[in-house]
Amino acid sequence: MNILLDVQDLNVTIHLEDRNVRPVTDVSFKLARNETIGIVGESGSGKSVLVRTVMGLIAPSNVVSRSGEINFDGDDIAAMPVSQVQEYWGGRIGMVLQDPLRSLNPVRKIGTQLTETIRRHHPRLSKNEAKDEAISLMKSVGIGDATRRLSMYPHQFSGGMRQRVMIAIAVAGEADLLIADEPTTALDVSVQNQILNLMGEYRQKRGMSMILVTHDLAVAAGRTDRIAVMYAGEVVESARTVDLFSNVRMPYTQALLNAAPPLSAPSGSEVDAIPGQPPDLSAMINGCRFASRCPFAQDKCFAEHPPLTTDADGHQYRCWFPLGAERASAGAEVSTGASRE
Repeated sequence: MNILLDVQDLNVTIHLEDRNVRPVTDVSFKLARNETIGIVGESGSGKSVLVRTVMGLIAPSNVVSRSGEINFDGDDIAAMPVSQVQEYWGGRIGMVLQDPLRSLNPVRKIGTQLTETIRRHHPRLSKNEAKDEAISLMKSVGIGDATRRLSMYPHQFSGGMRQRVMIAIAVAGEADLLIADEPTTALDVSVQNQILNLMGEYRQKRGMSMILVTHDLAVAAGRTDRIAVMYAGEVVESARTVDLFSNVRMPYTQALLNAAPPLSAPSGSEVDAIPGQPPDLSAMINGCRFASRCPFAQDKCFAEHPPLTTDADGHQYRCWFPLGAERASAGAEVSTGASRE
């Protein structure tokens, strides 16, 4: 497998005045070239902190400490200063964030922001050539009347159109990796699929790898090769997408599935909400972090922290009493990192 991104034993700690919070704990995963992985979990599960740390947007400081390795195409970007990591932004690594209105500069025209990005990654282009490329990119992401819209400001675009602009900016440097952090959260349901499909088409056309962050397993189901489920800062289940849905092992993953209404359900249908609240990530947690909300929890779950176990087929789960245990391989083993190649 040709690995593009290799994250090993990543930990992030935020130092507040009265406590330390660990939003990411011992997370490891690998992403191959031309592969899409979904990072799924509730709000507060650590998924956005994880990908923003990978991107270099959350860097070590007097408030944040970090350990672990982030290897991108053979380069340990975790060991680089922020100024050096920034050279990857928009070039080798593109990012589409939740709220495009906050990501775009509100007092600068769309054309200016897009052409500057293009010229930063293609310095030999003239201003006119960069403008032509900006028009081409805007058309390619489905923005009509692109020439006129270059002179408009972000507030003059709809939410869906702003996100299309962000996709154009993200791919302007011909990125190898596209990170999409809840890219449709702020959009109307009617345009969510359009944006997700557009990113998928670009990823496939350009042979990019992609990390898709979402709270919705249904969104990840048809758009990823693998899924890593996060809960309270940890990866609690990871498998090929088809295997995850056919053989859920972690009760939290099943709870996420139960909390999502089926597509055939009428509007307003009730769903099975997950009871309770996630744990305090500044507190010491001895057992399974999901134990207090898990209907299958036993005494051991509250007393001992479950390791990340790997089945013979590479399916990983962090549970003492996994669902469908009778189907598990007799050769399951404990793993402290990403699944083996």
